[in-house]
Amino acid sequence: MLFNSLAFALFLPAVFLLYWAINAKEIKWRNGLILLSSLVFYGWWDWRFLGLILGSALLDFFIGGAIYASTNSRHRGFLFALSLGFNLGALAFFKYFNFFIESFASVLSSAGLQPNIHTLEILLPVGISFYTFQTLSYTIDIYRNRLEPESNLISFASYVTFFPQLVAGPIERAAHLLPQFSTEKRFDAQVASEGLR
Repeated sequence: MLFNSLAFALFLPAVFLLYWAINAKEIKWRNGLILLSSLVFYGWWDWRFLGLILGSALLDFFIGGAIYASTNSRHRGFLFALSLGFNLGALAFFKYFNFFIESFASVLSSAGLQPNIHTLEILLPVGISFYTFQTLSYTIDIYRNRLEPESNLISFASYVTFFPQLVAGPIERAAHLLPQFSTEKRFDAQVASEGLR
């Protein structure tokens, strides 16, 4: 769903109205709405990549908690490397796999060989760089003891998939954006007006 599409012009006001219709004390329901809305927004482009973004969120949610709970530096390092390997591996695969295969074929052709190499025509998931680096920043901050892990999976998944910044950024540090999913918010017409502008 593009920000300048008719679908988004209908989607955003609907989410906005539903969000503010939920009682301010019901933070878990508001976060549930944000998560569901974000998944609809992301899945609108290609629903097959929902598993990738949710897998990344789940992995770093549980690894972040395990790193924080561990007192063994080797175990913490292993968990951190696991998060780093999965996230950067997925990013590298989707962004660079075809590039490297085509480059390898070109080198072989330059050497006079006739390679019969087929690329996989891998489609690049929208926003993969943003959410990969966002979840990694969360894990890095926990690993460096700068942040305590989020205990609520819905809040964390909402932070990772948050649709207003998912595909266009900026990449938000967990210490800045994540606490906003745990605080009660009251409607402020002036702030809403500034946001619309």
